[in-house]
Amino acid sequence: MARIAVIGAGMGAMAAAARLAVAGHRVVVYERSRTYGGAVRRFERDGFSFDLGPGLLTLPAVYRDLFVKTGREPLESCVELVQVDPSSRHLFADGTEVALPNASRAGVVSALDEAFGAGAGARWGDFLVRAREAWDRTRRPLLEEPLWPNWPVLAEREPYPSVPHKRLLRTRRATTLAEVGAWELRDARLSALLESHALAYGLDPRTAPASAAVLPYMEHAFGTWYVRGGLRELARAVYERCLARKVEFVFGADVVRIVEKDGRAAGVELAGSAAGTVAEADFVVAGVAPGVLDALASGTAARGGAGAVPPQRGAASRLTVLAALRGGRPEGAAHRTVVHAPDRDAELSRLFGEHPGLAAAPTVTVLRPGDPASTPDADHEAVTLTATVPSGLEVSGQDVERLLDVAERAVPGLRDRLLWHEARTPADIAEATGAAGGAVPAPALAAAEGRLLHPSNGTGLPGLFAVGGWAHPGGGLPHAGMSGALVAGLVVEGPDFRGSQ
Repeated sequence: MARIAVIGAGMGAMAAAARLAVAGHRVVVYERSRTYGGAVRRFERDGFSFDLGPGLLTLPAVYRDLFVKTGREPLESCVELVQVDPSSRHLFADGTEVALPNASRAGVVSALDEAFGAGAGARWGDFLVRAREAWDRTRRPLLEEPLWPNWPVLAEREPYPSVPHKRLLRTRRATTLAEVGAWELRDARLSALLESHALAYGLDPRTAPASAAVLPYMEHAFGTWYVRGGLRELARAVYERCLARKVEFVFGADVVRIVEKDGRAAGVELAGSAAGTVAEADFVVAGVAPGVLDALASGTAARGGAGAVPPQRGAASRLTVLAALRGGRPEGAAHRTVVHAPDRDAELSRLFGEHPGLAAAPTVTVLRPGDPASTPDADHEAVTLTATVPSGLEVSGQDVERLLDVAERAVPGLRDRLLWHEARTPADIAEATGAAGGAVPAPALAAAEGRLLHPSNGTGLPGLFAVGGWAHPGGGLPHAGMSGALVAGLVVEGPDFRGSQ
């Protein structure tokens, strides 16, 4: 039985802790805050309840696998999963709108034909077939296996089978997501629909590789799910599974150093009331942001030295507005509505340009769960508005008002119904997660010269492993859960571990 110290109680870290405990190890989690879940938190006021992190779940199989592998009680016995239908409603600047059925190719094709005209659905359906091929080519190396030592192969090879595009005397193939939209979908609204999936993860579709096609494919193939009571309930269930497997949690424990001995990780040094205390360990698992890990250990050693995938820097962040409304949720209201920016080019230039900021009318995602647990009674509604913003953005009152203005299209009369609202900014995310500027990690993607890969779970310091959104396979709830499985496999089976089954 090995002693294992886990730094941070995020979703990936807890997933690793539960699996390691089941394997017979003694696991202690040190979390600097007073609660678990990392970015998956909850805000409560006046009987209203809001998720502060992700509001929906894709690939629930990742967490079903976690619960199967760590005990007899399945995930559905611990939380109530609800498939969201429609998966999403989209509002465009020209007044067009479309609601997309959940996990139904035929339904989506029909809805797009009806909204955009004959042929639009077929083009989207053909795109999903190609996206599936990209998914099949990258699923194992990007989700289920430790990062390959020869990772440049993933960086150089574009897995999306783009369609040849003739332009003047040249034949070209799409290499970016924006080119996929322009050349293969051939409708500005379909392009906006496609690009919104990248934008939601803070990716610029003009530079994101065509392999980002897997992002909408995941929703299409595996559905979009809500956890009754909010995604925080999933974090609670994982935390309680850890406790049931005898994982020990120490909250308010600020780790200031990863202790090294004889050339390997040997424990953690604590601050605060336990200043100077060293908790010895045979392995250390760090679920922290890149800058934090660099401060805890030698940056070069922690990240693997020359030839390793460098940590991502400068990722985008999010601005979230929590709105408490008088009046209940109308019958048939969509759980998720995306209000697309009227000028997508202007929005992207503002977000990712030389002087980053928020567009005058940004793309806003509006979540209306209609969950009785989120409101004091049926005569009120809890609505969450989210927009991608540059990391480090100092949010102004005007920025918040912009989101409320845009959201009026999705929730008519929103301002007349508004009781109060709260904003959660990049600074709040930075405080909760330790990520510089409140950056939110994107999922790992192939191609793009490796810009969107994440550092290996194994590090250059023997005995030290990295878990969570800033390590392979990157950000997002499913990816965090997979990182926990990969780290547990590497600790239990050693460097010969070849991936999850």
